[in-house]
Amino acid sequence: MNSKELYTLGIDIGSTTVKIAILDNENEVLFSDYERHFANIQETLSDLLGRAIYKLGPIQVSPVITGSGGLTLAKHLGVPFVQEVIAVSTALQDYAPQTDVAIELGGEDAKIIYFTGGIDQRMNGICAGGTGSFIDQMASLLQTDASGLNEYAKNYKAIYPIAARCGVFAKTDIQPLINEGATKEDLSASIFQAVVNQTISGLACGKPIRGHVAFLGGPLHFLSELREAFIRTLKLDDEHIIAPNHSHLFAAIGSALNSKR
Repeated sequence: MNSKELYTLGIDIGSTTVKIAILDNENEVLFSDYERHFANIQETLSDLLGRAIYKLGPIQVSPVITGSGGLTLAKHLGVPFVQEVIAVSTALQDYAPQTDVAIELGGEDAKIIYFTGGIDQRMNGICAGGTGSFIDQMASLLQTDASGLNEYAKNYKAIYPIAARCGVFAKTDIQPLINEGATKEDLSASIFQAVVNQTISGLACGKPIRGHVAFLGGPLHFLSELREAFIRTLKLDDEHIIAPNHSHLFAAIGSALNSKR
């Protein structure tokens, strides 16, 4: 690698994970990785940067930070900060400019971003209903984890109504179903459907989600059946589904693209 070349580094500090992406001059991703931070953000970041240096050698980078937990760190390090909605928009502009709506689920946040006729971002408030941590909570009720739920959901036969607006309410919906002998397959699919319903009713608030829809963020990247539940509910055909390979790192890539060289 040419040590004179300046690469761009995007850092996304989310509610539960830190993600980084290093791009070359052609905007190709040279390195990307992510790690749960358990509130040790700086340690986690330096760990990820260490891995990047190990793989790429000593390179010069121009960094930009984004994400819900990024502003304080950006100020502390004197690094430019970009709003997540801008980072995501930039990455989509580069990857799939035809996107009309992006649905992004994180560890503790959920967003819908509309791009048609000006940008309109809807976010969940303080409640983590319908996010990654909600899915983890529900999975533990079924004595599995999120990827276990995903495996079960592949073979569901029926879907039960579950309130995803809150983990507490969802538990009271699930417990009787478990007691009545509902299968883990059906319960898993019902949990994913509850996340979909919560995201659509709670965030879209009646504004239709149509056209080309992008699915972003960890839960939608790693849980194929959760993505399928959205696709089924929104009645999307293949042509209108945008599910990038790096969808869980999208904000990090977008913040690297925003780097003022």
